[in-house]
Amino acid sequence: MFSDSKEQTASTSEEDGEFIAHDRDDANLAQIGKKAVLKQQRNFGVLSILGFSCTIIATWEGLLDTFIVPLQNGGPAGAIYSYIVAWIGTACSFAVLAELSSMAPTSGGQYHWCAMLAPPSTMKFMSYITGWVTLIGWQAAFASVSYLAGTEVQGAAIFAYSHYQPQAWHGTLLLWAVVVVAMAVNMIPGKFFPRLETGIFFMHIAGFLAIVIALTSMADHKSAHEVFTDFRNGGNLPADGISFFVGMMGCVFGFAGGDAAVHMAEECNNASVAIPRAILLNIAINGTLGFSIMVAVLFCMGDVQQALDSPTGYPFFEIFHQAMGTTSGGLGLSLVLVIMSICAVLGTLTAVSRQFWSFARDRGVPGWRIWSHVSTRNHLPTYSVFLTMTVAGLLGLINIGSSVALNGVLSMAVSGLYLSYLIVGALLLYRRCTGAVHLPRDVAVDGLQKNVPGAQLVWGPFHIPGVWGILVNGYAVVHMTIVVFFSLWPTEIPVSATNMNFSVVGTMGTILLAVVYYVLRARKAYQGPVIETLN
Repeated sequence: MFSDSKEQTASTSEEDGEFIAHDRDDANLAQIGKKAVLKQQRNFGVLSILGFSCTIIATWEGLLDTFIVPLQNGGPAGAIYSYIVAWIGTACSFAVLAELSSMAPTSGGQYHWCAMLAPPSTMKFMSYITGWVTLIGWQAAFASVSYLAGTEVQGAAIFAYSHYQPQAWHGTLLLWAVVVVAMAVNMIPGKFFPRLETGIFFMHIAGFLAIVIALTSMADHKSAHEVFTDFRNGGNLPADGISFFVGMMGCVFGFAGGDAAVHMAEECNNASVAIPRAILLNIAINGTLGFSIMVAVLFCMGDVQQALDSPTGYPFFEIFHQAMGTTSGGLGLSLVLVIMSICAVLGTLTAVSRQFWSFARDRGVPGWRIWSHVSTRNHLPTYSVFLTMTVAGLLGLINIGSSVALNGVLSMAVSGLYLSYLIVGALLLYRRCTGAVHLPRDVAVDGLQKNVPGAQLVWGPFHIPGVWGILVNGYAVVHMTIVVFFSLWPTEIPVSATNMNFSVVGTMGTILLAVVYYVLRARKAYQGPVIETLN
């Protein structure tokens, strides 16, 4: 039997320095059939996991990084209204993720939930594909944030030094440098990383305040009419409505990665409560900061076209320059974005490596014995960390040939992650409508653990009851369907090699390779989430 204490307790042995987690979190894992392999690293609490989640999504920073997308397709007014639509839809989607993470707090996340929710006849294949879709999304997300951080450093050099002659390979080298820094930080065991993420969270808030105060006090302000009525279809898309939704993808990217905290569930205290709480607070905090920074920038920015044509590749450099009136002032505000982008890379590597490690643990990827290894020295999945940084480094080589092609990796992050959310969200909605999910109880069902494939499903501590849960879940499914569809669209018409959205090729191509591997090998090796322990 497991302890029912609501408080998380731990003791540290001075002789071996190992962290011994309380039975409650071990019980949560045992109830979904998993051993507590990473319990020595269970150092995340509510504040640190909130900081981890908020600074990976980094909505206000991400919006300014990809501001060119909603400005080109939608204009100032379209950017504001599409943000509101994205915020509401994302809040509903995150509520679904919070329910599922409370029901089954595991690093596997989406593919494990899919195995719980899918019909037995299709469980294995659907879970496998969901795992690969999630893997595609997160690997692309890590490559994207590393690319953004590296090229923002290069953009700062272009902005500050007029004699600097930028080369594409400079951006790739800077990407590699950022990835190496992230790897070094991720290799440090113990409480260092959770404390670092808490510190970055406060930087996230302080940086927002610094930029908003500086912009609103120094810049000339536009009228409300200019901001709220200026719609644009700069991509010459077939209809203004299509342009609106394509531009909304820039706002959606600012919310991508809501499942980041989920993949840290096995390193978090009281995960069934802390993870859902972090997800919900994340959308509230980041949504508010993102909307505030968007309104502030749109009211305070000068010439829109001049910002779009910035030689740095990032409009925020020119926006800050125009607002502050000096190069040094604009650079000072821009460096806040550059630093926060680098900080986002640190946590993203952690989340990606844990998702990959968990999928390897359940034999879903080639070479799973290697990637599922946990180091006995630092109690971390080091091989998964190394592979993740290697994939990002190789994808960074694309930038040397075509930055446009690498931008397609960013769209792959959105399409991959939201497709994984859509699969589990649709399955949960079906289970809700058929009454196949039950209220919490403390005993196993039919001799099986709670919430493993083949057992009845049981709600965790957090869920939205009744018709409200169905409405929220249903709206989330509609929103995620729209996001996946428009994430594959080009941003300009006519389509050429320079503006094509390559994400459809990358996402579908990887899924096709995963299906081939399934037919040749994985259908025998992968049986769904492995039940490692029984009550």
